[in-house]
Amino acid sequence: MPTKAERTKQFIIEKTAPVFNEKGYAGTSMNDLVEATGLTKGSIYGNFENKDEVALAAFDHNFGQVVTYIRSRMETCSNAIDRLLVYPGTYRNFLQLSFLKAGCPLLNTSVEADDTHPLLREKAVNALNFWKASVERIITSGIERKEIKAKTNVAHFAVILMSLIEGAVMQAKLKNSSAELEITMDYLETLIRDLKK
Repeated sequence: MPTKAERTKQFIIEKTAPVFNEKGYAGTSMNDLVEATGLTKGSIYGNFENKDEVALAAFDHNFGQVVTYIRSRMETCSNAIDRLLVYPGTYRNFLQLSFLKAGCPLLNTSVEADDTHPLLREKAVNALNFWKASVERIITSGIERKEIKAKTNVAHFAVILMSLIEGAVMQAKLKNSSAELEITMDYLETLIRDLKK
């Protein structure tokens, strides 16, 4: 059973994670963290060394929510094509998913942390590599089980899938419209179905 300190730390992470995802690291102030948690600055600093530490934990939490959601949907799929289709299915509706409403945490963080926050940038790079490796595993497994064409370039397809998703999410968020998102997810679904052996 978690200690009171561990529960408080988790509470702070869960309450501040959406704020960081929406406002970004630079745009989130200590007052925002106080407002989100209802705790004093002293309580927050009693659990985290500084805002950086809260931001890093919040990124892990935000990205973890996406991974958990996608993984749970993939667990119901019986083949590699259906598992890959979870991606466009999820991001097609990202504006309706509470943990993605402010946008993809990976995209939001990578844009902001590019040069200004090396530790946050490292987290985003690791998350990107994790996502790419996950997609590659699904495709490789599909090839081995003869569900996906053997000549498929695994690494290239993973990069294309991720780029289409992130580009469409950026446009949808910027325009507050799902039109480009729908077009891109339809196209991605076609690409995925064309992998079928």
